[in-house]
Amino acid sequence: MKQTATSSSIEDYVKVIYAFTEWQDKPITSSVLATRLGVANSSVSEMVRKLKDLGLVDHEPYSPIHLTAQGLSLALSMVRRHRLLETYLVQELGYTWDEVHDEAEQLEHAVSDHFIERMSAKLGHPVRDPHGDPIPDAHGNITMAPSHRLDELDPGHTGRISRISDHDPELLRHLESLGIGLDTQLTVVGRPRFGAGLQVHLDLSEHDAGPQTLGDEVAASLWLASVGSHSACSVQELTGGSLMSPHSAL
Repeated sequence: MKQTATSSSIEDYVKVIYAFTEWQDKPITSSVLATRLGVANSSVSEMVRKLKDLGLVDHEPYSPIHLTAQGLSLALSMVRRHRLLETYLVQELGYTWDEVHDEAEQLEHAVSDHFIERMSAKLGHPVRDPHGDPIPDAHGNITMAPSHRLDELDPGHTGRISRISDHDPELLRHLESLGIGLDTQLTVVGRPRFGAGLQVHLDLSEHDAGPQTLGDEVAASLWLASVGSHSACSVQELTGGSLMSPHSAL
């Protein structure tokens, strides 16, 4: 059943609030939420008050916004819809990974729960989307792959790409041109002696081109799941690895 404009807006808000904190601990503020949604600060303030009245968020003036258990449940259901649709578009309809976000944004409000579950079954109930983001199951449980953002890792750290931010389609096309995708294995070499960026060694079976320098924006858009260990590693804790549901996460 097609959703109303009002309910679609509410769904978009809780989904963006959740997505902002999914891979990092910093809570979202009204100004950041306005930027993410491309709306005026006054519109955000009005909607956040509505979300609070509906019991979907906790918020005090000039403070960050936090989802309630009810808000998290709705957010995860929308995340599930969005990521399953992205996966279906890539696997079944031949879309490329830089094309699917906007299409899924349109479709996620228009299809029924029954359609989503039939689509999930058709896909074999995938656990991650084309960019590596985890797909919540039908009960709202979600498993985060233990990962670190690439630009936070020290030299010698080895792993496989577990997640790629989909915020910029042009960046996704750039990564594809470099041969970088999900599960690409690489080793952090370190910062160049002169200049910006991060040097990495890509484990590409076709050839060994030696260390490559990734720009700062690229390195900040990649997450790495560790493979093995190295001496004097400065990384203590990994992002992710938790299993949560709307009833236990808050």
